Parts: sequence; structure tokens; C-alpha cells
Amino acid sequence: MARNTLIDFLEYNNREDLVSKVAQILASDLSASIQERKKIIFSVPGGSTPGPIFDKLCEFDLDWKRVSIILNDERWVPESSERSNTKLLRQRLLIKKAALATYISMYSGALTPELGIPQLQERIERSLPISVLLFGMGADMHTASLFPGGDNLEEALSNNAPTVLPMRAAGALEARITLTAQVLNNSRIKHLVIFGDEKRVAFEKAIDLPKSIAPISAILPGASIHWAA
Repeated sequence: MARNTLIDFLEYNNREDLVSKVAQILASDLSASIQERKKIIFSVPGGSTPGPIFDKLCEFDLDWKRVSIILNDERWVPESSERSNTKLLRQRLLIKKAALATYISMYSGALTPELGIPQLQERIERSLPISVLLFGMGADMHTASLFPGGDNLEEALSNNAPTVLPMRAAGALEARITLTAQVLNNSRIKHLVIFGDEKRVAFEKAIDLPKSIAPISAILPGASIHWAA
């Protein structure tokens, strides 16, 4: 479970300051988690926002062999695709000292995520719960692939949802696979990183909106929010 039910909002002077400090916080949280458990799981977002954080985090001297890394969600495309979040991780996080971490893929090569999930689900479930979660938010208040209007959103937000689900939505160019809200929310430590005024306004709205409209609100309890303009 998350450490508390409150939301801790942290504002930074600029994006460079946020990147540096969040990388240090994540390294500290991962190190503490490793002391408590033999193996831990670290879940991270794709997209462009976390890249600079990954650039710094991969250089920290941690016992990376005891860390498994999984995406919050993945586009159902081959790793060779420019749209693949896995490709980003291999270029910017799973390098240098962090190259010793284990990567848990969310893509199997099957034609659709529905066909591929049975091959992936058991390995993902064996690794849970998530020790440290880093996540992001879109201006539409989605997180992972929990999109407003997503075809499986209601199930993904439910308390009895499976670990992973396929997701298709108007805002997504291709089919996705996503960790469900309960899995993300049950992370022991949660950090949300957002940049810019538009996302700050969206975040402040999301706090009081239902999960069906603002899926990010399902993950916010107990989270630390890191924001810079």
C-alpha cells in the first residue's frame, strides 16, 4: 500500500532542478526498498518526460541486480518501432550501472495485446507488488494507458481488475497494454512528475473529478507530486 493517503505537492524552480532531485529521491527510495526485500520492482512511464530523469538515475550506484523494471504501459508495437517505450528504456535507463537490472517486457510479439497477455501476465504477477512507481499524466488526465473513454477503462479502474489489460482509445494511435489502476495504486512508493502550467491545471482539476473522467485520480492517494513550469 502507499505510505499515506495524502498528496504531497512539491514545486521546483525549474525542470533541471526537478530532474536532478527526483533522480536522487528515486535512487534513495530504490536503495531503501532493496534493504527491505530480496527483489523489488520499479515501474516507470514511457514518453519523453522521464528521459532526463533516466539519464541521471542509471548512473547511481545501486544493487541493480535486485531490481526488476517494468513499464506502466506499452504500445503494442515491436521494440524496433520508434513508438516503442521499451526502446526508450533501453537507450536511457537500462544502461550504465542500471544495465544490471532485469527488464520485464510488456510486449510478446503476438498480433494483438489480447493474444499476447496470457504469455505476459504470469511473469508480471510474480513480480508484484510494485515497490517504487514513477508515473506521468497527460493533459486529458490519463495515466499509463488509462485513457478517458478507453474501451476497457471501467474494468481497468475496478477493484477486481486483472493485473494487465489491453486498451484502445481515441487519444492512442495504436493498441496498448497497461497495468491496471489497482496494481499502480498499490505501489508502496509513488511519484508523479508533471511539467508545465497546462498539466498543473489538469492535475488540480483531477483531484475532485471521478475516476472515469480523470483516471489519474485513482493513483493519486499517497503520491508525491513533482511539478516544474
